[in-house]
Amino acid sequence: MEMTKILVVDDEERMRKLVKDFLSIKGFRVLEAGNGEEAVEVFMQHRDIELIILDVMMPKMDGWEACKIIRDYSKVPIVMLTAKSEEKDELKGFELGIDEYITKPFSPKILVARVEAILRRLGNVEEDTLEAGGIIIDKTAHTVTIDGNNADLSFKEFELLSYFMENQGIALSREMILNHVWNYDYFGDARTIDTHVKKLRSKMGEKGDLIKTIWGMGYKFEV
Repeated sequence: MEMTKILVVDDEERMRKLVKDFLSIKGFRVLEAGNGEEAVEVFMQHRDIELIILDVMMPKMDGWEACKIIRDYSKVPIVMLTAKSEEKDELKGFELGIDEYITKPFSPKILVARVEAILRRLGNVEEDTLEAGGIIIDKTAHTVTIDGNNADLSFKEFELLSYFMENQGIALSREMILNHVWNYDYFGDARTIDTHVKKLRSKMGEKGDLIKTIWGMGYKFEV
């Protein structure tokens, strides 16, 4: 099976090596570029690259410009890596069509987890079945079993548990959960998530403890 190619673009060699090491451990093949110009060149030479991790502030050509050029040719997933954390910068990134925005400093493990989640979501490592901690989700049959026993979940509970398991180990804010499970057109109270999580935990029995509460933020599914 051919390894998934990921392009890591950053003018700091130390940062590239750090990200490359963590991605390589997970079985990804990593290509590198030290600036925007080089990133575009590498991408044009390797059109089978399946995801790009792109720094913003770089010499010769910054990440914004590189993203614009690449977007003219491809919808490849792009994770923007930057020291900027202002809302206008994040909005600019999403307007350019990036898929994720991660602010430095960051946890390499979280970065890798988000990369895997994006690839799963976009079908690059599509899984019809999710399995963790004795819980098995069959997306095709729309069924959930917990330690071999069927769990009777509502549609939203099923979607919620699927989203948690797809993002294992990642702290998810209530806003993120609303956006992905209830979609962006939902304007209700974010506390509806707490109600659904409470019901979901109850139906999961002892396995409900795998859904951890991150106080003041949201939740995290962790085995």
